[in-house]
Amino acid sequence: MQTGDTSLKQHVISRLVSQAHRPRGVVGWATGWMFALRPSNRQRNVWAVSLLEVRPTDRVLEVGFGPGIAITEFARRATRGRVFGVDHSRTMVRQATRRNAAAVRAGRVRLTRASVERLPSFDGPLDVILAVNSAGFWPEPVDRLRELRHLLRPAGRIALVSQPRCPGATHDTTDRAAQELRDLLTRAGFTGLRVETLDLDPPVACVLAVNPADPS
Repeated sequence: MQTGDTSLKQHVISRLVSQAHRPRGVVGWATGWMFALRPSNRQRNVWAVSLLEVRPTDRVLEVGFGPGIAITEFARRATRGRVFGVDHSRTMVRQATRRNAAAVRAGRVRLTRASVERLPSFDGPLDVILAVNSAGFWPEPVDRLRELRHLLRPAGRIALVSQPRCPGATHDTTDRAAQELRDLLTRAGFTGLRVETLDLDPPVACVLAVNPADPS
């Protein structure tokens, strides 16, 4: 019985991790709403957007926008700019579109089902890029970050956010995640790196960087 209980628990954990990576179907829809309603997730996303100091005319991209909480905050700030989002989950695209329906209808927000390896055109350089808890899933993340850097205008800003969700995650877990993100951004050619931390349980790390004025 104990072995059966352990197998069931492992199966449930595996399903939850899978849904967090790519929500789909009814369970995925419910998972997205759970993420959107969880106060810590909302606080994390609004905090990350605030660190990027978005201006009204900025052109912004979020990679892996999930239920669209940060998209809403970007649209609130970039009132005369444009907010783009890509996510490989059809379920999350539908949910985020519904959450941001007015801005989508007004043409200020454009949400696309796409992977980070096959980004659509954004019709010009970007000012800001954000990815929350998604860079760890990217194939060849340094290559992906180089591609994103070339989409940014000189001095454009990027933020990679990590809140470790592994069992027993601590401040040390978050610190290690932040260092990994710093290393990826440095290898991709970004400069001006700094790390900010939000004191949740577990803590959230946001690594910010800048596209150099003379990118190589």
